[in-house]
Amino acid sequence: MVTDFRFPDLGEGVVEGEIRKWLVKEGDDVKRDQTLAQIETDKALVEMPSPTDGMILRLYHAEGDVIKVGEILATIGEEGETPVPERKSSVSVVGELPEAPETVVKPVPETRLAAPAEPAILATPAVRKLARDLGVDISLVEGTGPEGRILEHDVRGFKPVEATVPKMRPRFDFYGYVERVPVRGVRRVTAKRMIESQTRAAHVTSMDMADVTDLVALREREKEVAQRQNIHLTFMPYVVKAVVEALKAYPILNSTFDDGAEEVIIKKYYNIGMAVATEEGLLVPVIKGADQQTILELASEIQRLTDLASSRKINLADLKGGTFTITNYGAVGGTYGTPIINYPEVAILGTGRIVDAPLVKDGEVRVRKVMHLSLSFDHRVLDGAEAASFLNEVKKHLENPGQLLASKPSEA
Repeated sequence: MVTDFRFPDLGEGVVEGEIRKWLVKEGDDVKRDQTLAQIETDKALVEMPSPTDGMILRLYHAEGDVIKVGEILATIGEEGETPVPERKSSVSVVGELPEAPETVVKPVPETRLAAPAEPAILATPAVRKLARDLGVDISLVEGTGPEGRILEHDVRGFKPVEATVPKMRPRFDFYGYVERVPVRGVRRVTAKRMIESQTRAAHVTSMDMADVTDLVALREREKEVAQRQNIHLTFMPYVVKAVVEALKAYPILNSTFDDGAEEVIIKKYYNIGMAVATEEGLLVPVIKGADQQTILELASEIQRLTDLASSRKINLADLKGGTFTITNYGAVGGTYGTPIINYPEVAILGTGRIVDAPLVKDGEVRVRKVMHLSLSFDHRVLDGAEAASFLNEVKKHLENPGQLLASKPSEA
């Protein structure tokens, strides 16, 4: 039995994906649940399993192609069967694409185009009428019926292939040679989302700095405890904890903006996203229920999500549901930044590297450990005064880390 595999609706608003790698080729025998391809969907790399046993009869797309939900990816059947597009509901599996030879449209005489129903074309009047209704040139359709007869599904499944001349892009400009790099995968998705955020939100960035001398000392003491539990303790759990406490004090920042209804949707839960740099670009895993976790629990969850994101094995669900995002460009040496809001959230906090700086404390100039903070927010939702108050609340908890340890996780 011939089965067409279409790119499934994975939920979470996914409408397209990019084929990153085919794990099979035409002519391969496959088993049910065998992974056929890896597809990049909404920043997640998803492995698509075969729902049935059989042979790969045809692959319809190449690696790097961007496909829409519902498009046929591969046909699976038995040896000797012919791929026949079927009008069936989407199957929750994907197929793959082989190196198919180039298809060239044969020149068709104008007289034939004007009279597609000439005797040489084997098709019933009903099939001819269907072709006319669908705007299909029946003379270009390859029939799969007896003696090449054109059947209804041949017409419905026909996709014209235009003979196009490859676009020649110069490898040099007026000044010298250049290299063209296709924007694909995570970088492509990120680019689209950044433009969406910049055009749909009114960005403003407020900056400040926190004296984290005591936090640095505390973290050094707690690192040994964490290591005994195989947990890598960074400063991020403390920042997450401070942000959660600040969001409780200023809930307007723990929200999304509904453009259509012109409403601010304040979330009563705390799912904190954190930007993670990978070789493909930035991913934003989300720590669910951050208010219900201790510092070490947060550290363990951050470590898990970071490892999954870096290896591109993270689940799509781990990238959804955020209410507020933190980006730590300090990890790569950055100090200040103007982070772009993870739309439709209304704010994002950027944390810079911790540096030694002279500060006046108790009337004396002392060298202290300082962390720079940058809060980008949607000015449609809140004003500078609220943003500054939120930053002050974050600073208060970072500068008094004992309060973070004393604060107990919220009741579930």
